[in-house]
Amino acid sequence: MSNLREELRSGLEYLHTVTELHQRVRAAHPTFGLYEASELQWYWTIPRPTDDVDQLFWFDDDGRPAAAMVAVDFGDGVSLVYDAPMLIVSVMPDLSPDTIAHMFDRGLAHIAELGIDAVELEVDRADAVQRQVLFDRGFTVKEDALIECWLDIGDRPEITPLHDGYRLSSRAELADRPHHMAGPRRPKFHERLEQISLYRPDLDLVVLDANDEPAAQAIFWFDPSTATGSIEPVRTYDGHQQRGLSRHLLATGIERLAELGASRVAIGYEPDNPASGPFYLSLGFEPHRRTDVMAGPTRQLDESPNA
Repeated sequence: MSNLREELRSGLEYLHTVTELHQRVRAAHPTFGLYEASELQWYWTIPRPTDDVDQLFWFDDDGRPAAAMVAVDFGDGVSLVYDAPMLIVSVMPDLSPDTIAHMFDRGLAHIAELGIDAVELEVDRADAVQRQVLFDRGFTVKEDALIECWLDIGDRPEITPLHDGYRLSSRAELADRPHHMAGPRRPKFHERLEQISLYRPDLDLVVLDANDEPAAQAIFWFDPSTATGSIEPVRTYDGHQQRGLSRHLLATGIERLAELGASRVAIGYEPDNPASGPFYLSLGFEPHRRTDVMAGPTRQLDESPNA
């Protein structure tokens, strides 16, 4: 891994490459890394100013992606939030600490050249290497991020009955009507769903109420190359809570992942959410890691603004 080649990629080429990288990471280790291949594909459903930004990748001698530092704008989707876009850091498990330190230097310098002065990123609390590299470069812990949980498919929950007045459906069955998540924030939602390789309409589930309106929703993702499932996003609409809709929805989706061959399923939640944690644990998920958001400058002290 010492002779990695740098390359910049943007647009759909970036998306395909970062997907391949995350699949390689998951194939190399069942739980290493903070991101599943589906996550950045899901981010793609909202057009962002960073979509066309040159993103920095490293490739091994066989031309396979080995690492990436990707800036993603989670702002309003209109103007680049130059003060602090998120830096998505993904590396293969066998990269050395010196290589990771070098990558951060190169990655932060590249982002500084784009005119971005600061970034935030999610970091595993147990990742001493990345945390020390970031502390050495002026980063600080800003806030809690997520608790990541995993479910072994053999421990999946039973499917509970659906509350009277509701029915479960999927986008495979509702293709003749607009997607319930389309709207001003996702102006090209249908078009972008067709561009991502891991999206399956039969795993895009929605509970409909007596008026045929969405009451709860979740998208389940299956990566056949790694036998990994993930769930994002999950939502129960106002006025429909405490009726067991999410339990039926998630148990059904997890069962479909099992039927496709998933061996484990990932889900995450914010630690300050009082409902999500106990609910996911009651389904059989187990906490695996906790992460922080760290924030810091892209330009280091020994760099001049005109460098």
